[in-house]
Amino acid sequence: MSRGEVNIVGAGLAGPLLAMLLARRGFAVTLYERREDPRHASAVAGRSINLALAARGIRALEHAGLMTSVRPLMIPMRGRMVHELGRPPALLPYGQRETEVIYSVGRAALNRLLIDEAAGQPDITLRFGEACEAVSPARDRLVLNVLQGDRAGAVVRPGEASARREVSLAPTIATDGAGSAVRASLAAQELVAVREEPLDHDYKELAIPPAAGRHALDPNALHVWPRRGFMLIALPNTDGSFTATLFLPRQGAQGFAVLGGGGTVDAFFAREFPDARPLVPDLERQFHEHPQGRLGTVHAAPWHIGCELLLLGDAAHAIVPFHGQGMNAAFEDCRVLDELIDRHENWKARFAAFEAERRPNAEAIARMAVENYGEMREAVLEPSF
Repeated sequence: MSRGEVNIVGAGLAGPLLAMLLARRGFAVTLYERREDPRHASAVAGRSINLALAARGIRALEHAGLMTSVRPLMIPMRGRMVHELGRPPALLPYGQRETEVIYSVGRAALNRLLIDEAAGQPDITLRFGEACEAVSPARDRLVLNVLQGDRAGAVVRPGEASARREVSLAPTIATDGAGSAVRASLAAQELVAVREEPLDHDYKELAIPPAAGRHALDPNALHVWPRRGFMLIALPNTDGSFTATLFLPRQGAQGFAVLGGGGTVDAFFAREFPDARPLVPDLERQFHEHPQGRLGTVHAAPWHIGCELLLLGDAAHAIVPFHGQGMNAAFEDCRVLDELIDRHENWKARFAAFEAERRPNAEAIARMAVENYGEMREAVLEPSF
């Protein structure tokens, strides 16, 4: 017998994991996602920022019984391989033991796996191409835009014909990321106060292809090219490639604004990243075709509205990626909420306990993530480090 219905908005990484944990406890879960099913769609180039899976995320996946499935996607990284100008690369280990590592995981592959695992559970209903338009705790309504006809199941785009429907909040848990539509709706109703702290640095993703069928760099390290005011990083993929990410100020002499045509990108890489430049044969094409992403920290309060609604993961506490803990913190959110179900009799108490327990941790990791950008691009160059 079902323990009740739960809606989850957002089928990125945290949404499917949470759906599986709740379904295991006997809840009937409906998972809504504005995109088309990523198992049948190509990943968007330039938008992944490869993920670093660490202890807190692994613990949550083990809690859900998923590590056997996830492990083939993981590449161990023993430390930071620091590429200084004019010096050979040097490894800075993450720990003192061989087991003290983090793991590179491709976002798209992990997302597909989690959705596939969720789809195999009878108490989970997946609904793609259904975008949250608004939430109304006062009316107990979740308002959705649903694409019709040939585009059913694909992403809902602005101005595109769709049907509008409403369902009960039931309750609803928002796992729809840093740009959460649920959070925006609550903020518009002045039910949640939101403060965003944008970083004045953006990012652009570049692919380093395999060299002669193998990784072009040491595959068991997170590669960092620190240049004090900016940096390049690269994480390994299981297919022999690397996903590199360039972090630069938006403006200034060393910023994205000055990198246009006329070979400026190639000249910049030849000067600042001479050992990385040959690894990206189509650098100019990738640089101009891939989107320039924004970064920032999101602070929201409160995270929950009574027994009707909860913000979880990036929807509640999006952070910059420099500590590699955004996904891990979201996975830990899922585990903590699951464990609170046994300790509290209703959703209002569970949501309140979740926020009380998780908010101090989220605020701490947000500060650490910003601080770690300074460490990665600058402090690692100091002899004292």
